[in-house]
Amino acid sequence: MTRARGQGRRQRTPSLRSRVRTDLSVLHDGWLTLGFPGRRDHHPALGEWSPSTTVGQAAFWLWAALGVPVVAAVYPLALVGFAVRFYTRRLFRTAVSLGWLGVAVGTTVAWSVFTAGVWLLDVPSEGVRAVAAGGGVAVASAVLSTTIARRGGRLSTVVFAYPLGVTALLLPPVVAAFYWPPLADSVFPNSYALAIWLLDNPLSVAGVASFLRENFRLAGLGYVGMWTGLATVVGWLLGLFVTLADLVRPAEPVDDE
Repeated sequence: MTRARGQGRRQRTPSLRSRVRTDLSVLHDGWLTLGFPGRRDHHPALGEWSPSTTVGQAAFWLWAALGVPVVAAVYPLALVGFAVRFYTRRLFRTAVSLGWLGVAVGTTVAWSVFTAGVWLLDVPSEGVRAVAAGGGVAVASAVLSTTIARRGGRLSTVVFAYPLGVTALLLPPVVAAFYWPPLADSVFPNSYALAIWLLDNPLSVAGVASFLRENFRLAGLGYVGMWTGLATVVGWLLGLFVTLADLVRPAEPVDDE
């Protein structure tokens, strides 16, 4: 009896191929509805919706064919969104259970222990101050990210919470580099090389690179601005990927009580 139940449970679990097929179908259906909004109001009992004219049917099938490569290009982004959503929801559950004060205390304790460990390793005092400064940035970003994600909606979470969460990871080493020359010798040259690559490649379109070169100087606080901007863009992308994943395969809401 137990074995039969186990087999039934396994049969009810969708296979990977079935999940992928369903995801692609949802994406393609969304593409069709984007081009032909009338499908949204069509009652399921009336059968599959299709245009009533020959020209409309031809346009519909052409739009459907165009959706195939679009879905093929978008689905990998949804897969990234599934992975990001999995880990961020685990972090969010932990943050919700702790509350903003618990997050502040927890991250402060963690960075304090790390700073104390650096001090015990006989690192120069400027290195200890560097770690402490970076920890301050991480704590503030983590608290703000948690508060916005818990109290805000989807838009505020994507626009603010995700960038602040990424900032908590990327910005502390840059802040610490201002206080510790050995770290600065690694962070600032690599940051400069990354900035050159970005300006010469993805930012070279539409005069963006020229505008940045003419109006900004990568020195001092310019590095903070650079990494804050990168954290913001990366956070927005991750938030959009998760939003796409939610559209394809909605996740159960997280209880924030």
